[in-house]
Amino acid sequence: MAGSLNKVLLIGNLGKDPETTHFEGGGIKVKFSLATSENYTNRNNEKVSQTEWHNIVVSRKGLAEVCEKYLKKGHKVFLEGRIRSRQWTDDSNQTRYITEILVDNMTMLTGREEAQHAQERQQGGSGYTPPPQQANQPVSKQDEDNDFNLSHHDDDLPF
Repeated sequence: MAGSLNKVLLIGNLGKDPETTHFEGGGIKVKFSLATSENYTNRNNEKVSQTEWHNIVVSRKGLAEVCEKYLKKGHKVFLEGRIRSRQWTDDSNQTRYITEILVDNMTMLTGREEAQHAQERQQGGSGYTPPPQQANQPVSKQDEDNDFNLSHHDDDLPF
């Protein structure tokens, strides 16, 4: 195979609200941390949860503005991008290193209603708002199964 590939696919939750920097000339950069978790059972039959933290950078103009406007701590997103490592010298003349994910595409996985509940919980509310009642709309089996969350599902698959 000729060439190389630098591609990252992540599904995780924001660890904090995005931080936005606006530049002269209309440029924008949004940064946030993203947590990805792996849950498995080890050889001693103990449940283990391992969390990795990723430094996310979004500088694509339209996408960065969407991140700034809609993303909040705890929201779940699917990100596509590439990995970049860089170094700099801090104020105390120490060389520092960072690895970042430069995002090209994003899909928000937290629904609008779920995001509203999360925001209410952060502001001290109960976080619960009863769903609107709609007449003559039966509840489907799929609606009942929407509470199934793969992150809580343990399996023996190696991937």
